[in-house]
Amino acid sequence: MTVLAPNEVPLTTVLSDTVAAAHAAGRDDLVGRLEKVAARVRDPRHRIVVTGQLGQGKSRFVNALLGVDVCRVGDDATTVLPLQLSYGARQRAYLVLTAPGTDESRVEIPFDEIGAIDTRTPLAQGRQVVRIEAELPSRLLADGIVLIDTPGVGGHGSACAAGVLSLAAAADAVLVLSDASTELTEPELTFVRQIREMCPAVAVLLTKTDLYPHWRQVLEADRAHLARAESDAALIPVSALLRAHALRLQDAQLGLESGFGVLFGFLRDRVVARDQAVTRQAVARELHSAAEHLALALGSELVALRDPAGGAAAVNELQSARAAAEELQRRTASWQQTLTDGITDLVGDVDHDLRERLRDVARTGQEWIDENDPGRHWGAITEWLSGSVDTALGDNLLLTHRRAELLAERIAGHFTEVGAIDLPEVHAGMDEASGLVSSGSLADLEPDIGFTSKVLVGMRGSYGGVLMIGLATTFAGLAMLNPISLGAGLIVGGKAYRDDKSARLARRRIEANGEVRRFLDDVAFQAAKDTKDRLHRIHRALRDHFAGVAERSLRSIDASLRAAQEAAAMAATHRAERTAVLERQLHAVAQLRRYAESMQVEPRRADGTVSG
Repeated sequence: MTVLAPNEVPLTTVLSDTVAAAHAAGRDDLVGRLEKVAARVRDPRHRIVVTGQLGQGKSRFVNALLGVDVCRVGDDATTVLPLQLSYGARQRAYLVLTAPGTDESRVEIPFDEIGAIDTRTPLAQGRQVVRIEAELPSRLLADGIVLIDTPGVGGHGSACAAGVLSLAAAADAVLVLSDASTELTEPELTFVRQIREMCPAVAVLLTKTDLYPHWRQVLEADRAHLARAESDAALIPVSALLRAHALRLQDAQLGLESGFGVLFGFLRDRVVARDQAVTRQAVARELHSAAEHLALALGSELVALRDPAGGAAAVNELQSARAAAEELQRRTASWQQTLTDGITDLVGDVDHDLRERLRDVARTGQEWIDENDPGRHWGAITEWLSGSVDTALGDNLLLTHRRAELLAERIAGHFTEVGAIDLPEVHAGMDEASGLVSSGSLADLEPDIGFTSKVLVGMRGSYGGVLMIGLATTFAGLAMLNPISLGAGLIVGGKAYRDDKSARLARRRIEANGEVRRFLDDVAFQAAKDTKDRLHRIHRALRDHFAGVAERSLRSIDASLRAAQEAAAMAATHRAERTAVLERQLHAVAQLRRYAESMQVEPRRADGTVSG
C-alpha cells in the first residue's frame, strides 16, 4: 500500500490505494464495499424528482430547466409515465419494462416519441411499463443532475402519491410544483409533509408567475401555510416561460426575473453541498473500517515477529476472539430471527394500517353519500376519494419507512461486540415506481332523468288517480274529468313522482357506494401487492447488510490468527525483513485512519482533495 503523504492527496488516489491493499490482503469483501464508494465519488449524481398535482406546469418547467423541449406541453397533454433524464453525448430514449419473476429490461424508442408513449404501448408486449429513461446533451445534466419527471398527483385516474413518495425516498431533492392561480390546498400541504419525511431537501415552486399578477399575495399566503404546517420546505417563485425567453434571447434580466437563479442556489446549497458532505462521511466510514480490518492482521503478525513469546499469547487471544466471532456467527440465527419476526410483524401491522385507513375513507364516503345526492356531486366525490386514498397510501408508506428504520436499529443491537456499525439505507428498498399509476377508477353514475321524463312520470302516476276518482264521481252524475278527479290526479301524480324520485336517489346511492367499495378494493389489492414487494426488498437489504457485518468480522479475525501463527513459525533469518515490511504497511494504515478521521471534520475542497 502506498504511504500517504502528509500534504493534500486526491480522494480517488486514497481509495485506489486502499482497494489495492485490500486486494493484496485477500479481502474481497472490503474491495467490494470500497469500489462502490469509489464509484460514488467518481460519478456523484444527484437525483431530483419533479412532482405536483395535475396542471401545475411540470413539463414546461422541466423543458425550461434543461433549455430543451423534451416533454410534451399543451392543454390536452399530460405526463403519464415517469421520465428519467440524464446526460448523454446524443439524444437517446429507452422504455424500461418489467414482468413478474424477471429483471428490468430496456427497449430503445425514438426520442421524439417520448410524449406519445403510455402504459398501453404495444412496445411493452404485455409487460409493465416502469418508466422512460432519456439521455441528452445538457449542461445541467452534465454536472451530475438526474431529473425525474413524474405524472401529476391527485385527481381522478392520476398518479398515486405513494409511488412518488417511494421515488422521493431515494432522491436527493424533490421539487413540488404549485401554480400561482391559488394558494396551497390542504391535499398539497399534506403531500409536502409526507415528502419532507422521506427526503431532506424539498422545495415548493410557485409556477406560472407570469400569468397571474397577484402571485406575490399567493406567495405570502403559501409561506404562511407552510409556517403553520411547521414545514421547512423552501418556497421559490419561478416562471418557466420567462426562463425560456431568457435562454432564447440571452437576456440576463429576464433570467433573473424568472426565479431560476434562486432555484439553482437552492440546488447548489441544499442538494449538491449536502450530498458532498454525505458522500464524504460515507467514504470516511469505509476508509476507517477498512483500516481497522487491515491493521488487525498486520498488527497481530508484527507482534508475533517481534516477540515470539508474546506472539504465542497473542495467538491465544486471537483464538479466543475467533471463538467469540464464531459464537457471533452461531448467533446469526438470533439476529435473523429478530429480522424475520420483525418483518412478519411489519407486514401484519402495515397491512392492518392500510386496511384501517381505507375503511375510514369508505366509512366517511358512505356517510356523505347516504346524506346527499351523489348524482349531483359525483365529480367532487371522485376528487375527494382520490385525494383521501393518496393521503392514506402515503401515510402507510411513511409508517413502513419508520418501522423499517426501527427494525434495523433493533437488529444492530445484536452486533454490539463488533463495535459501532453503519445502519443500512432502508430507502434502497423503497425506490419503486410501481405505484405511480392509479390502480382503480370510478365509473360514472347513471345521470338523473330530464324534465320531460319527470313530467311523464307524474302524468303516468296521475292517470290512475284521475280514472279511479272519475269513475266514482260518475255515479253522482259528474263527468269523468271534473275538478275532484283532476285534483285527485294531481295528488296521486305528485306522490308517484316523489316515490320515483326517492327510488332513483336510493338506486344512485347504492350504485355510488358500490363504486366506492369497488374502487377501494382495487386500491387495496394493488397496494397490498406493492407493500409486500417493498417489504421483501427491505428484508433482503437488511439481511445482506448484517450478514456482511458478521462475515467481515470473522474474516478479519481469521486473517489475524493465520498471520500470527505463520509469524510464530517463521525462521529467524526472515523475521527482520518481514518486520520492516509490516512496519511500513502499518504506518500506511495508520495514515489512512488519520485521513479518514480528518474527513469527519474538514470540508471537502472543490478539487476533491482533503488534507491528509
